[in-house]
Amino acid sequence: MSEHARTIRGADIVKSVADALQYISHFHPPDYIRYLSKAYDQERNPAARNAIGQILLNSRMSAFGRRPICQDTGLVVVFAKVGMNVRIDAEGSFAALVNEGVRRAYLDEYNPLRPSIVADPIGTRTNTGDNTPAVVHVELVPGSEIEITVAAKGGGSENKARFATLNPGASVADWVVDTVTSLGSGWCPPGLISIGIGGSAEKAMLLAKEAMNEPIDIADLMAREASTPEEALRMELYERINALGIGAQGLGGLTTVVDVKVASFPTHAASKPVALIPQCAANRHLKFTLDGSGPIELVAPDLSAWPNIDGADLKAVNVKRVNLDTLTKEETASWRTGETLLLSGKMLTGRDAAHKRMAVLIDEGKPLPVDLSGRVIYYVGPVRAVGSEVVGPAGPTTSSRMDAFAEKILAGTGLFAMVGKAERGSAAIDALVRHKAPYLIAVGGAAYLISKSITSARVVAFEDLGMEAVYEFEVHDMPVIMAVDVLGNSIHTTGPAEWRSRMAADCIARSIEI
Repeated sequence: MSEHARTIRGADIVKSVADALQYISHFHPPDYIRYLSKAYDQERNPAARNAIGQILLNSRMSAFGRRPICQDTGLVVVFAKVGMNVRIDAEGSFAALVNEGVRRAYLDEYNPLRPSIVADPIGTRTNTGDNTPAVVHVELVPGSEIEITVAAKGGGSENKARFATLNPGASVADWVVDTVTSLGSGWCPPGLISIGIGGSAEKAMLLAKEAMNEPIDIADLMAREASTPEEALRMELYERINALGIGAQGLGGLTTVVDVKVASFPTHAASKPVALIPQCAANRHLKFTLDGSGPIELVAPDLSAWPNIDGADLKAVNVKRVNLDTLTKEETASWRTGETLLLSGKMLTGRDAAHKRMAVLIDEGKPLPVDLSGRVIYYVGPVRAVGSEVVGPAGPTTSSRMDAFAEKILAGTGLFAMVGKAERGSAAIDALVRHKAPYLIAVGGAAYLISKSITSARVVAFEDLGMEAVYEFEVHDMPVIMAVDVLGNSIHTTGPAEWRSRMAADCIARSIEI
């Protein structure tokens, strides 16, 4: 070894990864908060502004409470740049050290994180119980340090990743804008869009995944001239994507992305691989360096940068209070898209695995373990409660994954309404209209805030499914937005169309000044 060789203990890697994952579970990056706060101040659509306000309030509450920002605490992705003069003092592989850190973070006694990783993805899809294994990328670089970027990627945004091999002369910008238009809002905007261009199929995806963890700096870029093709493309895409009017949670509005990242790599003359990966409003990532002196020491961010939004104000804008325990079809038929409802009373929960089991029981003519007649179901898989909590962070999951079950569940149970996140597909909307069952959304990225509306929680079916079990929640003033009414009108169609038209007419500038 050279005289600059350095030994880094495996135990320091484990502890640093664990501490970083705990940190990003409840602290947003300050740069994201700055940009989102500006978007909140500028937003002109009341529904979108309310949604951004809930995300910001949730972030502040999570930071003070040291509990997860989102119930989906993510797939762990690690990028490690290992100096070639580093010796790691440990048995086993680098990935094994990372996975031990993941295990410790997700099983932490004081802030347990929801394990979402399933083994045997083709077959049994059994939860590993500790969120391992992580996805680990290691690069050897000059030097005597290890630089590690830890990210926790939510499933809703990861599911919206897209890839294409374009003709060499094709427009990347046009493909990106067309693709974002088709994504819907299940990736939980306002967030980021990250683009990888070149290399091979897998290289383009890696470029996009790594670039999204870079600091948000679009305002600085917009304030000067682009100096590279990548920077010029970032500026173009930032303007064009926001001009789509998708807005927060797909409700329509001025801010869909707070930044666009672009990374490129040389490629084959016959190819133009392009990858697109959205980043959701949770935006969890942290970069740190180990130099042999011990594990990282993390300091809480200055929370004075977080706006002090009054939760009562968010609930006071044109709201309608609903008693779930006395709900009637006539009442649900009166709800209209865009209204804010405050739900109180008892509701059931259920997401992918529970819906699949219920569908099988209905097909077999067997009774369900819980009566859904006249009830409202919430698509959620909460974090485990700690201390005096009734339930851990409990934000909505992407509803489109339940679309295939909508007709069967509605026809077979007498369910009154559904609560989830993002838009529904045409088949699901047809089923909602046929059975006069409205669909409502809770704000993705406001899981801790929503959990404070839940006054009791108990498992009532499929306990073996863990976080996917069916719960009965009792809620008080749980805020939701009417998304699809019994006539089939969808705010995810009308909202973006209205704001796209308004921005085009008003020529609203979308540059954010920090």
